[in-house]
Amino acid sequence: MVIAVTLLVATAVSASNITDEIRLLVEENTSSLMARLEQEKSTYATDPEHFYREIDAALSELVSFRRIAGRVMGKHARKATKQQRNRFLAVFKRSMYESYSKALVESSVASMEVKKVTMNPRSNKKATVNIKVTSDSGNQYDIAYSVFHDKSGSWMVENVVVSGINVGLAFRDRFNQAYRENKGNIDAVIENWSTTLEVEDKASHGLAIK
Repeated sequence: MVIAVTLLVATAVSASNITDEIRLLVEENTSSLMARLEQEKSTYATDPEHFYREIDAALSELVSFRRIAGRVMGKHARKATKQQRNRFLAVFKRSMYESYSKALVESSVASMEVKKVTMNPRSNKKATVNIKVTSDSGNQYDIAYSVFHDKSGSWMVENVVVSGINVGLAFRDRFNQAYRENKGNIDAVIENWSTTLEVEDKASHGLAIK
């Protein structure tokens, strides 16, 4: 009985330490991203390439774009060549930056608070981070990061849920649709890839993929 209780306590302490580690990592990286964004806002209009590079450097410390892009391709990733997967990764990231950079520059985020970190009950290498974002106007958005422990030992974001909408799945549906429309031509899907994400205020909880 004593051994069993000791093991349970040790497990609980370990899990608590992990959630604290994840919380701190997300808070620090989010603060760093917001600070770099504020610093680079003025370059968006004059030197967009510099702006993209700086934001990419900041986001890449927290977000596993390769993992996300692979999941967006879904089952089609197995049919694609390594070169096609790499090209889609580059196009996917570029599309994200071009679609949302203006919104980031014009955003008026008052606060971002990590509300809760929940470990995946089936894996101690996966967790969900719930965040509350509040704008200067008082609008609030519920965001959930799905994070995983990668081979390098870092916790990285592999998916995002905004106001209850799974963004990764929405993009995967978009890829599947484009794949069908282009009759299985992955190169055509990559060449024409473009997507925007619109998140409305809390009252409507709206989100659209275009």
